Amino acid sequence: MTYAMSQSLQKAVYDALVGDAALQVLVGSAIFDAPPAGSIPALYVSLGPEKALDCSDQSGAATRHDFMISVVTDSASFHDAKAVAGAVSDVMGAPLGALDRGRIVTLNFLRARAQRDEAGQQRRIDLTFRALLDDD
Repeated sequence: MTYAMSQSLQKAVYDALVGDAALQVLVGSAIFDAPPAGSIPALYVSLGPEKALDCSDQSGAATRHDFMISVVTDSASFHDAKAVAGAVSDVMGAPLGALDRGRIVTLNFLRARAQRDEAGQQRRIDLTFRALLDDD
């Protein structure tokens, strides 16, 4: 097993999100590699948790990465957040740039969960994607 491609995947995902014109129209520069500190934008995208599972075989090292991209808003409805989540899904559905290490064999949407926080102040959509990476 190798976790060595995780950083390359994260960079490719982040670069694709930041570089997408349609997503920039919706959230501007409010795309973060970690939840923002200080003044929090009213609507933003953040890379989230990841789980990795060894998928190596006799032909070489491979890893399955399930990772989350979150859309968070303080809006009273999910309307804007769902537009942003759709744009994120479109970005992830297009080919990402080359990884610094390894290659993406597949990248698929798994699920989404829309929810309000306990205080009802924020709306959040967590999109989960699965990437199979080959370390060739």
